[in-house]
Amino acid sequence: MSSPAQGTAGEIVMPRLSDTMEEGTILRWLKADGDAVERGEELVEIETDKATMVYESDVAGTLTLLAGEGETLPVGQPIARVSGEDAARSETGDGPREPPAPPGAPEPASSVPLPPPAAPPEPASSMPLPPPAAAPTAGAPASAPNGAPASAAAPQGRVKASPLARRIARLRGIDLATVSGTGPGGRIVKADLAAGQEPPAGAPTPAASVPAGAPAARDAAPHAEQGAPAPGAAGPEAVATAKGETTEVELNRLQQAVARRMAEAKATIPEFTIALDVDMEECVALRTELKRLAADGSESAPTYNDMVVKACALALREHPKANASYRDGKLLLHSRVNVGVAVAAEGALVVPTVFDADKKALGEIARETRALAGRVREGAITPPELGGGTFTVSNLGMFGIRSFTPIINPPQAAILSVGALERRAAVGEDGGIKPVRMLTLTLVCDHRIVFGAEAAQFLARVRDLLRAPAALTL
Repeated sequence: MSSPAQGTAGEIVMPRLSDTMEEGTILRWLKADGDAVERGEELVEIETDKATMVYESDVAGTLTLLAGEGETLPVGQPIARVSGEDAARSETGDGPREPPAPPGAPEPASSVPLPPPAAPPEPASSMPLPPPAAAPTAGAPASAPNGAPASAAAPQGRVKASPLARRIARLRGIDLATVSGTGPGGRIVKADLAAGQEPPAGAPTPAASVPAGAPAARDAAPHAEQGAPAPGAAGPEAVATAKGETTEVELNRLQQAVARRMAEAKATIPEFTIALDVDMEECVALRTELKRLAADGSESAPTYNDMVVKACALALREHPKANASYRDGKLLLHSRVNVGVAVAAEGALVVPTVFDADKKALGEIARETRALAGRVREGAITPPELGGGTFTVSNLGMFGIRSFTPIINPPQAAILSVGALERRAAVGEDGGIKPVRMLTLTLVCDHRIVFGAEAAQFLARVRDLLRAPAALTL
């Protein structure tokens, strides 16, 4: 891996698997707690903001899991520890090495994942009431004065649960002391809280969170017993009925990254938009000829979008500011022309990169974009294939969209959208009306980098290359 995931000796932390990665989600452990791990052995599947990656262990030894499946942790947060001679040799020597704990001894406090900071105590009336304690029987373990098991009552024996599991339990009124955890060390994770699990007996309903004796509580009590909202108040049932059944869908890591970057773009980039129509008759003739000459059938022939990508790459080489980025009041002019091609994935938009597109033949661009799109749809695309873009092309023409205004992919200077290829009425040189196959190109630019005249010159160059596409084959 390009980024190490090693903290202190034998400690494995959440790795940085891409330049934009800030946190990752553990999808699946490929090794169990207590398993022997070899260096270079596949250890865990991690979902990043761009793709799902398999991380390999840097050290050999015995594995101790510190984070459960489904947990999201920031980069650098410990997720596991590997103990053994190999891990011990990675120590820096800054202090004495502690001897290994004898078999059956409890783990040191540093190896136990720290729970999140305790939330402020809720009003007594809103806290779940434990079920009535049964009479102790002979040989039964001692219990705390409030009836909870002694292990749960002691501060150091606080119920171990992930932050997500605690939030779900709080919303559903579930007492975590009554749930058996299946995570590392008996930790309670999201999967332990079944979607249909009901609160334990004696747990209050949402109405019980109103302080006892309040007028609203007294007035609503008779209606709550009958399952009806209080007079003059729209209860949850009424709101739900008005909107119909509501389903809450959590965004995955990729969707969260797209949402964050698009919000950043609209909030921080002073953009402007220009558009023009392009006569594609010569491109249609060129593609017809390439399809005829294709050795393995017409499916391998370059598409019109491939021609647009090649035309943009050549124009970017002539207009370097459209291939630049903006950072901290400075322009970054990039020597390589890397064109990103937007691909619709399931539930998200992914932009793989065609590197050095200005130096590649049209057929090579066609084969590479087809392969990248296939890996995106299969979920096999890797972070390196999604990074390094200096310009983006987005096409919705296959859906019959004539034109649209895309959002710039920061920190790039511009993005080009491609509309549908369609026959339109045009005036010929003789003054007559004739049908011409045309499409609309829309260019959105960051005004801090590209000015209006520069953007118009760049887009006009793309149009000229598509009008005479023989230059695209050179």
